[in-house]
Amino acid sequence: MNVDFPYHVDPRGRTAEADRDGHIRDMIEQALFTAPGERVNRPDFGTGLMQLVFAPNSDEVAATLQLLVRGALQQWLGDKIRVDEVLSESRDATLSVTVRYTVLLTQEAATAQFTRTT
Repeated sequence: MNVDFPYHVDPRGRTAEADRDGHIRDMIEQALFTAPGERVNRPDFGTGLMQLVFAPNSDEVAATLQLLVRGALQQWLGDKIRVDEVLSESRDATLSVTVRYTVLLTQEAATAQFTRTT
C-alpha cells in the first residue's frame, strides 16, 4: 500500500492510497519541498529549494537549483527514477519546477510539475 500525500482519508474512512505513478510523484514533491533539517530522523533529507525563491534570477541560480534537485532525487529516489531533465522558473514569490524522469521499473517517461508560493 502506498499512502497518498498529503495524508487524507478516502470516502470509505480509510487512509487514502496512491497508485505507483502517483506515489512516485508524491515522493518527488516531498523531496523537493522539504527543507534539510525539517525531518527529525533524516536531517539531510530535502533540497532547500524554497530558499532560492527570492534569489535574483540568473544562470547561476538556475544551475544551482537544477543541481540541488538532481542530487536530491538521485540520492533519495535513485532506485525508483532516473532524472532526465529539470526546469525551473521563479517569478515574484512563486517557484515552479518541472521534472522529467523515467520510472526504472517500467522504463516509462513521465513529467511532474510543481508550483509553490511563499
